[in-house]
Amino acid sequence: MKILCILLLAGTFVVKATAQINYPITKKGPVTDNYHGTVVADPYRWLEDDNSEETKAWVTEENKVTFDYLNKIPFREKVKARLSEMWNYPRIGSPSKEGVWYYFYKNDGLQNQSIMYRQKGLDGIPEIFVDPNKLSADGTAALGGTSFSKNSKYFAYQLAQSGSDWQEIFVMDVATKQILSDKIQFVKFSGISWKGDEGFYYSRYPQPDEKSKLSKQNQFHSVYYHKMGTPQSDDVLIFVDKEHPLRNAGAGLTEDNRFLLLSTTEGTSGNEIWVKDLKAGQKEFSLLVPGFKTEPDVIDNVGDKLLLKTNDGAPNYKIVLVDPKHPEPANWKSVIAEQKEVLQGVGTAGGYLFCSYLKDASTKVYQYTLAGKLVREITLPGIGTASGFGGKKEDKEFFYTFTSFTAPPTIYRYNIATGASTIFRKTETKFKNEDYETTQVFFTSKDGTKVPMFLSYKKGLKLDGNNPVLLYGYGGFNIPSTPGFSISNAFWMEQGGIYAVVNLRGGSEYGEAWHKAGMLQNKQHVFDDFIGAAEYLIAKNYTNKNKLAIRGGSNGGLLVGACMTQRPDLFKVALPAVGVMDMLRYHLFTIGWAWATEYGRSDNAEQFNYLYKYSPLHNLKDGTSYPATLVTTADHDDRVVPAHSFKFAARLQEAHKGTNPVLIRIETKAGHGAGKPTSKQIDEATDIWSFVMYNMGMEMK
Repeated sequence: MKILCILLLAGTFVVKATAQINYPITKKGPVTDNYHGTVVADPYRWLEDDNSEETKAWVTEENKVTFDYLNKIPFREKVKARLSEMWNYPRIGSPSKEGVWYYFYKNDGLQNQSIMYRQKGLDGIPEIFVDPNKLSADGTAALGGTSFSKNSKYFAYQLAQSGSDWQEIFVMDVATKQILSDKIQFVKFSGISWKGDEGFYYSRYPQPDEKSKLSKQNQFHSVYYHKMGTPQSDDVLIFVDKEHPLRNAGAGLTEDNRFLLLSTTEGTSGNEIWVKDLKAGQKEFSLLVPGFKTEPDVIDNVGDKLLLKTNDGAPNYKIVLVDPKHPEPANWKSVIAEQKEVLQGVGTAGGYLFCSYLKDASTKVYQYTLAGKLVREITLPGIGTASGFGGKKEDKEFFYTFTSFTAPPTIYRYNIATGASTIFRKTETKFKNEDYETTQVFFTSKDGTKVPMFLSYKKGLKLDGNNPVLLYGYGGFNIPSTPGFSISNAFWMEQGGIYAVVNLRGGSEYGEAWHKAGMLQNKQHVFDDFIGAAEYLIAKNYTNKNKLAIRGGSNGGLLVGACMTQRPDLFKVALPAVGVMDMLRYHLFTIGWAWATEYGRSDNAEQFNYLYKYSPLHNLKDGTSYPATLVTTADHDDRVVPAHSFKFAARLQEAHKGTNPVLIRIETKAGHGAGKPTSKQIDEATDIWSFVMYNMGMEMK
């Protein structure tokens, strides 16, 4: 790739009039790149520098236009009042037992961050253990991964500020709740794995340049061991791959602390696993699973053997027993064979395996012995998502959670010996979920593939072709879209809307084959599926194109951007959130390079051709009437950098010739989405639903 010119035109913001909205005209520079003989203009490249004063001024101007528009929506304050009322309900997580204490998270309703509590016994009096609301003045500090030491003497937790992926690790004395001097910085994409009470393994990058978001900030991911009571500078380097700076690495111990496992990845798909037998005094790691063509995961050990979940020769995954001294696949012993349904996850507790499968994107859970003998299927309430099937080897019980699109989480107490599930705690909200239902439909995509979709709405729905619909999708990175409760989506259903979730190719709903059918050169299948879902909803009289909104975030933001550029006539409203919009340059920023296994890269001639065909930024066409669009991003997003949304919005406002508003909402002191304070969630939901309803001609009920 050769940059021909990067000189930017000087000047300040001027305005143009489109309908009733005056958009800032963003200055353009004669920047071009030559991709394998194809010259591509990139006039808004200067917006990639989100730290420049010019970009900050542009953000201010765009937000002013957006909020001037939103402030004029007559029922916006009513939307916020109802959302705030609905959001104000206690949210309590499943308890887990560590030593003599039960730990759980709770949010009273409108607290910015959930608080971690503990109590002795299930009937004990709760006390605050960690309150992240007190760790920042504005509620933007959020807890990440947590881990108790082997004998529950110490508690380590990761803390992120303003939604950043960068985190710090702090350690607390469990008995006294005192924060210790053991502080770890420059942590990203890391677990915390304790070796007894002595210390823990974690992953980090070298100290970053905080002002840069280029991908070089995410090179040489390394595994370290931290010994308690010592400074970080004394931490022992366990692994770094100097020959492959873009590989990520993570380490963890089996439950009995015998085996240290090292997993390395070259992207978001495929990993290697290395192992070290600490009990045997093994000094160096030995290769357990080579190559990056499969996705193995060690579940735990059984004596000197390892239980491995793998898709090697099994696209829906299977479980095998592996001798680390003789790890060749020919020596693997089958424990649980590949099933018709895809195996999503495996937990261990009480000396058993708990396998979670997906049946048409809904959870099914089975209990097995460690030898692979089926004990029972765990009976679940219906179509939904269940999680939390795991614990320690000595546990007699554990708690799991079940949720669906119309029902908030219910916590169940599970007896491992008898298989009895009893309700431990139900969540009570101001949403009358008994008045709503979810159905699952199947439609045929463009190439004849059968695709499932969940539809949730108020009972008694009339198929008169006039129902407002919010169509959501993701379709990538082997991530499934399964049923889950959202109070924000409940508000939409309360207003008479249908909430539709389509299980696009690219996810893991039907195993690795389903994933591969929506990645790399097959990515267009994902967009075809989403467009097919919209056409189905119209054809079956659920809605019409003037009552149809589409929404997605991150990879789902790419989905919305691609579909609104390919079929601008099909949708009334488009909501691309923190999306990957520039498919030619995404790999140059933060962790973007890791997505190349999913998307491909523009510096590869063959991959450039299909990326260029669907890249949202590069497929906006002058003189086109686009749907009413509210692009959303955040200034602290260091995963999908805001430049994607900045450049897309600038080009969209330039190309758009219709009367629909095309706006960008830029959140401050927020990131990609994780850990966003409740107050910011309510504000964002208020603006999104107000925008959707206003542009569909709806009234607040």
